[in-house]
Amino acid sequence: MLDHLGVQVGDVAASLRFYLQVFAPIGAREIMRFPMGDSFVVGLGGADGQPDLWLVPAGGGETRELHVALCAPDRAAVDAVHEAALAAGAEVLHAPREWPEYHPGYYGVFLRDPDGHNVEAVHHGAPG
Repeated sequence: MLDHLGVQVGDVAASLRFYLQVFAPIGAREIMRFPMGDSFVVGLGGADGQPDLWLVPAGGGETRELHVALCAPDRAAVDAVHEAALAAGAEVLHAPREWPEYHPGYYGVFLRDPDGHNVEAVHHGAPG
């Protein structure tokens, strides 16, 4: 049902650095960008080349926390996202673990992005 998601951010360049560094282990890369006012808009995606996650300049102050979960191909990739987040100095909300309350095999790490959003890498697999 979801085709793409746009996230308003305070500093597109800083958010782009965060998302590319932290989510590189699951294949996140810049697909396209174009100018917007004094800043730019950037579309991120994976190996299929489709811009699924858009970072856009915020039109005003943030009032709500957004939660975005990105697919990881396996548990090792979730763990690698966690390590990349630590290396980037990101706040880790919940270290990688299985979340059986969601469903057996749900393995995820929850992080705070530069704008305070709750971002996650998750793998849906067999219970560990």
